Amino acid sequence: MLEEILRQSLPLDETALRRFRRYYELLTEWNAVMNLTAISGEEDTARLHFLDCAALAELVDLSGKRVIDVGTGAGFPGMVLKILRPETELTLLDSLDKRLRFLSTVCGELGFADVQCLHARAEEAPGELRQSFDVACSRAVARLNLLAELCLPFVKLGGVFAAMKGPEVTEELREAEKGIRLLGGEVERVAEYAVPGTELRHNAVLIRKVSETPKKYPRKWGQMKKNPL
Repeated sequence: MLEEILRQSLPLDETALRRFRRYYELLTEWNAVMNLTAISGEEDTARLHFLDCAALAELVDLSGKRVIDVGTGAGFPGMVLKILRPETELTLLDSLDKRLRFLSTVCGELGFADVQCLHARAEEAPGELRQSFDVACSRAVARLNLLAELCLPFVKLGGVFAAMKGPEVTEELREAEKGIRLLGGEVERVAEYAVPGTELRHNAVLIRKVSETPKKYPRKWGQMKKNPL
């Protein structure tokens, strides 16, 4: 069922299909002993994780780009994007070591020796990562005003921060508008997309990096939460 659902919406070769199958198997196996995702079963995983994340590969040019997935969790959207665009130079960033152990296993099983799995909080990431990525992406991590401060510092000038959001983004955009400007970003567009085989419509907020992020950002998480930009 998994392969059939994916084939209906994505132009996948046999290698990509095998990778999605193995990713699903590992996700199911590890999810039985640790909390990776509340979504289970082939159909829901295919639609609500794989196809949802795959929308970003059509909205942002990833080919040959350096990409960081901030707060990647079980690898969404980063691992899906890597399967679809294997030439992408991917870094998976998460604050929980057990998730990184899972993702390291996935990368090994899928033959992605070039993926960097980094255990760190976004606001405490190594300095050499600052403004070094063409694309930063994040899905289901935090509200946009906080997420922008976590992610935009990673993006180089001219690059893109892509925030994957649910159906309602108007309020989040309004409260994040000032902060995005302070951090050197500019909202380029909000791309609404349908999740195939469902009635869901989600949004990708695409923010272009137009000026350098001031060195004082990102702040410590407690400061961000107490006083969002």
